[in-house]
Amino acid sequence: MPIAVKENQEQAVLLELKGVKKYFPITGGILKRKQGDVKAVEDVSLKLYKGESLGIVGESGCGKSTLGRTILGLEELTSGKIIFSGTEIQHLKRKEKLKFVKEMQMIFQDPFASLNPRQRIGHALEEVFTMHTNMSAKEKREMVIKLLQEVGLKEEHFDRYPHEFSGGQRQRIGIARAIALNPSFVICDEAVSALDVSVQAQVLKLLKVLQEKYQLSYLFISHDLGVVRYFCDRVLVMYLGNTVELGTVHDLFNKPLHPYTQALLSAIPRPTVHSKHKRIQLQGDIPNPADPPNGCSFHTRCPIAADMCKTEKPVWEEYEPKHFAACHFAGQSIL
Repeated sequence: MPIAVKENQEQAVLLELKGVKKYFPITGGILKRKQGDVKAVEDVSLKLYKGESLGIVGESGCGKSTLGRTILGLEELTSGKIIFSGTEIQHLKRKEKLKFVKEMQMIFQDPFASLNPRQRIGHALEEVFTMHTNMSAKEKREMVIKLLQEVGLKEEHFDRYPHEFSGGQRQRIGIARAIALNPSFVICDEAVSALDVSVQAQVLKLLKVLQEKYQLSYLFISHDLGVVRYFCDRVLVMYLGNTVELGTVHDLFNKPLHPYTQALLSAIPRPTVHSKHKRIQLQGDIPNPADPPNGCSFHTRCPIAADMCKTEKPVWEEYEPKHFAACHFAGQSIL
């Protein structure tokens, strides 16, 4: 069901998704014939505005990381449209896509896995400029040193190997690589989930500073709702490849409309020992994305599901200004 986000007149749309689907084929038998599809992302539509941070949350396997990889072209789009800066990019040829590569970058959860352990960090970052610019060796070194300093590292780090850095420092290197070509859009895929809490705060602060300095737009994929609440402007909730709720951080955290969102928020740890807060325990497992349930995708685990939820897919509606949900009983508490 397409998401009809009301466009903010003061903000321009940088990225727009229309009916994006990503299916992974299931093959079997001696001839490896197709037997079905894993529906990882199911009909996602949204708008990301210039300069904003949009969080995407949900349980593992909900499709949030696959959506990010599909936007960047790391996964082939099954159907739908990806519009970046007013241009549909899903069908562009390789040469035509190159100019958008500079504008769209990604910060991965594990930067160590994407670094050559036998290559010095400075040389790894220089490769970005070798591929996309005609800079001289001296100019590339100067740019890399400037990048390292931009993310809180030093010139002396240029000649070190990946294993000589801490996890937080390696993530800063990942950030440096992502901003090297001065992009306008960065996907942060669980960018701080592997870091200690104190280091998380430092990296998030750095991302905020870079956003303000370079007018970056972030798609912030995370399972940590506390981090999302601090870092993002709006939040999109996904379940089994579907979008179930979208709203500002204030609206979604203070008045969640969808039962699944309420369950997620109830799992956030509270700082007080004697808090009367009650955690919502969902029953059952997430359905098989290769054989999703009819009607509402969440009805098999929803404590307030009715017969209609099993047969009728809920309509995406705006229940409050800029606050959307797809639920037959949106706004009803499940506590």
